[in-house]
Amino acid sequence: MTKSLPKLVLSSSRDIPFSQLVLSQKNVRRVKAGLSIEDLADDIYHRTLLQSLNVRAMVDADGNETGMFEVPAGGRRFRALELLVKSKRMAKDQPVPCVVREAGIAEEDSLAENVMRVALHPLDQFRAFSALIETGLSEDDIAARFFVSVSTVRQRLRLPSVSPSLLDVYGEDGMSLEQLMAFSVTDNHARQEQVWEQVNQGQHVPAYHIRRLLTEDAIAANDRRVRFIGIDAYTEAGGYVMRDLFSSDEDGWLQDPALVELLVNEKLSEVAQEIGGEGWKWVEAAIDLPFGCERGKRRITGTTIPLTDEEQARLDALIEEYDAIGEQYRDGCDLPDEVDTRLTEIDAEMTPLTSRPVVFEPDEQARAGVFVSLTHDGRLRIDRGYVRPEDELVAEDADMPVGAEATQVSGPAITVSGQAQNEQAVDDEDDAIRPLPDRLVCELTAERTLALRDALANAPDAAFIALLHALCLSVFRSLGQSGCVQIGVTQSWLGNATPSLRESVWSTKIQARHEHWAARLPDEPSGLWAALVALAYEERMTLLAHCVSLGVNALFEPVKGYDGRISAHTVAQRIKAANALSTVVGLDMAEAGWTPTVDNYLGRVTKPRIIEAVREAKGDATAILIEHLKKGDMAREAERLLKGTGWLPEPLRLPVIEPGEEDIAELPDFLVCDGDAELAEADDAYAIAAE
Repeated sequence: MTKSLPKLVLSSSRDIPFSQLVLSQKNVRRVKAGLSIEDLADDIYHRTLLQSLNVRAMVDADGNETGMFEVPAGGRRFRALELLVKSKRMAKDQPVPCVVREAGIAEEDSLAENVMRVALHPLDQFRAFSALIETGLSEDDIAARFFVSVSTVRQRLRLPSVSPSLLDVYGEDGMSLEQLMAFSVTDNHARQEQVWEQVNQGQHVPAYHIRRLLTEDAIAANDRRVRFIGIDAYTEAGGYVMRDLFSSDEDGWLQDPALVELLVNEKLSEVAQEIGGEGWKWVEAAIDLPFGCERGKRRITGTTIPLTDEEQARLDALIEEYDAIGEQYRDGCDLPDEVDTRLTEIDAEMTPLTSRPVVFEPDEQARAGVFVSLTHDGRLRIDRGYVRPEDELVAEDADMPVGAEATQVSGPAITVSGQAQNEQAVDDEDDAIRPLPDRLVCELTAERTLALRDALANAPDAAFIALLHALCLSVFRSLGQSGCVQIGVTQSWLGNATPSLRESVWSTKIQARHEHWAARLPDEPSGLWAALVALAYEERMTLLAHCVSLGVNALFEPVKGYDGRISAHTVAQRIKAANALSTVVGLDMAEAGWTPTVDNYLGRVTKPRIIEAVREAKGDATAILIEHLKKGDMAREAERLLKGTGWLPEPLRLPVIEPGEEDIAELPDFLVCDGDAELAEADDAYAIAAE
């Protein structure tokens, strides 16, 4: 027969005057956290004390009750009541509801009261806020009564926009509050549930990933297009802005990209029309203009309107006053409000005096145009004064009166996002032949480009001449000249690697060969094609080899960091290809004339490497003879011993290819880079160079 458990007996409760209560030193709470004492006092004053204090009777040395009670649990409530007494909002003998404890340990009671307390679930908080709203309280009233921000109240009240099934998942701790708040970015419950099914299969998914999936077809409020037109303009035009519980009024996602594009183009068109009224021939506006759109166009420069004597005197006075204030407060102390206001006024007055307008010559402006685009933060970027080649004043037009060109059209040609906004005035004669629109010419030539590619692929001889033509333009006419085949030679600058390279035998040969061909080819690029066709096949091959050779780069460069853009893998690939090319052309640096000297190698490495070089070339017996020498003497003696031996340092040797191996030569040991060993072995290469 089981023994019955003793019945629980609750502690008694009674009202005790506040004047008989004192704060116990056995309260375990020491660190301030949560609602401030002042806010708690205001809350108690507003809705009275909702939770009793936990008290114990105080006794004297003989164990007799003194009539006073200590408060080991409920210290913050005691401090709040004490503050109400001090502020005369509560009488000091006001009876306070108390639970009187006799058994147990005071510290344990204080700890249990705080540890066993569970904060209200946000979902319950949302439901409570909703109930208060239904009673007629406003969001501001709720925020003031519960000492939270208005935005927090609004966030909680927006939780109904989340699917009920997701609210159930959250209530069962199936997702975090941040994840739930991210779903509120859209009211589409079906889409919310679809995304949850998509992300719920993995581990914890961050809230930003959920928002990105829900807003993948929308435009963020911080997009430069939105900054340019403004959210207000978008909403006034009927657009809808999605916002989640994290979003402020300035944040969100715009759901109608087409409307955004329309508003951007309309505003760009207004700006372009205004700029066109300045007297330009054309204005091209777009969110993004093609990279290099100004290439091939001449830039005209205007003249800044100078300041008048009165304006200059005023500017000087403002600068003097500004500097005087800066000198007075240079110790870094906070500026008085009136001084800060004065500095703002000075800056505002100086701006128009220092940012002077620029004027252009009327005849130059009449044939030039303007590019208008958006910067990364949505501000306008206006680049004035570009003259297209076809608008340049040719010789036969030199006597044309100023402004005559501008009178041929009704206004500037304005293009916004590739679409013409105003066509040029149509001549009175219906049969007048006008130039084709640029857009049409672009489309036609695109088709011709594809057809030309197909035809050239089936004509190897013509392709060879086209390749040679492009290479010759790149090598001999590199400044501003280009053909229809976009192939060029990229030449690496080697002068800072070895300053004496210009005097080497190879440099002399290359320069002589280059001058020979430069003299044979025509000065005018227009005659280059005919000159290449006229060359014999052998001459074409020789010229091709010269052009291609100038693009060779077999240089080892020290490996830089991640932001240095040169990796060990890149250098290794380059050296491997150079080894393969050396094998193909049969380059032996010793036969080509390179020999180790004090200047080019022996005087720049350590003594062990000098001895190793002599040992490889002459044997151990000869190497022993120089071991006792000092570094300088050893290098000079080694130069004499190595002369004519054909010995080469490792970076100059041809790779050894065994029968059956791949045609491409393997890298020498000091350049092999594999996985984690890349950087370490690149450091070995540094060591070779550093010695």
